[in-house]
Amino acid sequence: MDKTPEQNLKDLSITLNEVSQPIASYVNCVQTGNLLFLSGKGPIKEDKTYVTGKVGKDLTVEQGNEAARLVAIDHIAVLKDELGDLSKVKRIVKAFGMVHCTSDFVDQAKVINGYSDLMFSVFGEKGRHARSAVSMHALPLNFAVEVEVIVEIED
Repeated sequence: MDKTPEQNLKDLSITLNEVSQPIASYVNCVQTGNLLFLSGKGPIKEDKTYVTGKVGKDLTVEQGNEAARLVAIDHIAVLKDELGDLSKVKRIVKAFGMVHCTSDFVDQAKVINGYSDLMFSVFGEKGRHARSAVSMHALPLNFAVEVEVIVEIED
């Protein structure tokens, strides 16, 4: 029998933080039909500070990868808040990953893998998704990464 996403989080020793509130005039999540559109999130640490700086200058690929993993944890917290039960997730459909990096940086995919790998670890095959991983000259609050995601939920 497959483990639930909540069991997988426990096995990974991940405790979901309280959902972080938007930093401007938008909401964390909008539902239309069976799709949830989650707003872009930055990498928030347990102490409520953000991972900031440019990957390739201020941060290594590994630090950027960990920052992307933190965004996944925050998105999972939003899903838990919206749905109550993460088993209602039918599929992580599409992630759009933005990496705040130097102009010569080319390992955006390795950075955003931190997000994608955690989604697979928590949701199994339902966590495999289409994805973009792109460079950004700047991100809000100097975030190292930002990711937005589309999620299909059960009827």
